[in-house]
Amino acid sequence: MFVFSFDVPNSLIVALIFTVAFKIYYEATKGVYMSSKRLDGKTIIVTGSNTGIGKATALDLACRGGRIILACRNLKKALLAKDKIVEKSRNPNVLVKELDLTSFTSIRRFAADVKKTEPKLHILINNAGCGDIEQKTTEDGLEHQMQTNYFGPFLLTNLLLGLMIETGEKEEENVRIVNVGSDGHFSVGDLNLDDLNFSYERSAKTVWSPVQNNLWLPIKIYGTSKLCVILSSCELARKLEILGKPVTVNSLHPGGVYTEFSRFSKILSVLMTLYRPFLKSPAEGAQTSIYLAVADEVSNVSGQYFRDCKIAQPSKLARDKEFAKKLWEVSERLVRLEPKEKFF
Repeated sequence: MFVFSFDVPNSLIVALIFTVAFKIYYEATKGVYMSSKRLDGKTIIVTGSNTGIGKATALDLACRGGRIILACRNLKKALLAKDKIVEKSRNPNVLVKELDLTSFTSIRRFAADVKKTEPKLHILINNAGCGDIEQKTTEDGLEHQMQTNYFGPFLLTNLLLGLMIETGEKEEENVRIVNVGSDGHFSVGDLNLDDLNFSYERSAKTVWSPVQNNLWLPIKIYGTSKLCVILSSCELARKLEILGKPVTVNSLHPGGVYTEFSRFSKILSVLMTLYRPFLKSPAEGAQTSIYLAVADEVSNVSGQYFRDCKIAQPSKLARDKEFAKKLWEVSERLVRLEPKEKFF
């Protein structure tokens, strides 16, 4: 009779059984969007689309006939991605525009260019993000992860909102904003709106400071940036609904995905390599973004959080509407949104 005495061989068998069972469950619950709906005549911006989830999202939408703008910081990689997307989709209507989310100047330049050259904008997918272990400050004086993942997309969305509203009103249909968040926001139990730059926590000196600053704090900053994405998505959806504007706003968790995201950290690279059997491919990770950008059944859904192509419930803090209002006001100030740039 087989007895689990947890000697080495039996322990390995137990681990193998658990691993296989988890893998089967993981594969069975992955959301996949199967529709062949076309996007001919639609203009779509995908940020961070030269690799990973963003590239997979752009490829899928290009295959549906959309006009795709790859908004990327690294133009060399973006041009290579464009060539691959055009080749695979047989859609020549793919172009590259420079966008560095760590620079408000770059964001404003990008938005001005889009508004000058594009008469319509149907879908904005704020996909770009990073997960730094090394803590850096941007040229705008903000924490690097916070600006890349949240403040940059917040500014970009506000700058393009007028064009999107005009598009929706002219075509008498909802246009869509899709924000890539993360279940990493569940790691954040509270949020200090007076220190979204984490200046106080980074400067605090305790016996645990080396561990705090080099391991836990970067994880907390990442989770906070994604919490802010979800909160601001809900607040923007609320504001637009009150005014009756034809724009939907939703956020999502793509799942654990094996991408070049780990390039931001050696630790992340090691962890992602170890967990690779349990991670989605970029194409699988892109499914919920694609679903929210394309699916008819969510054309009137706004202010929701999605996971695996289904509505999911975010954390309690992420559902706090009053807190979302306050975050919006603080964010407007930190990104230095000018009166002429404010829609609300």
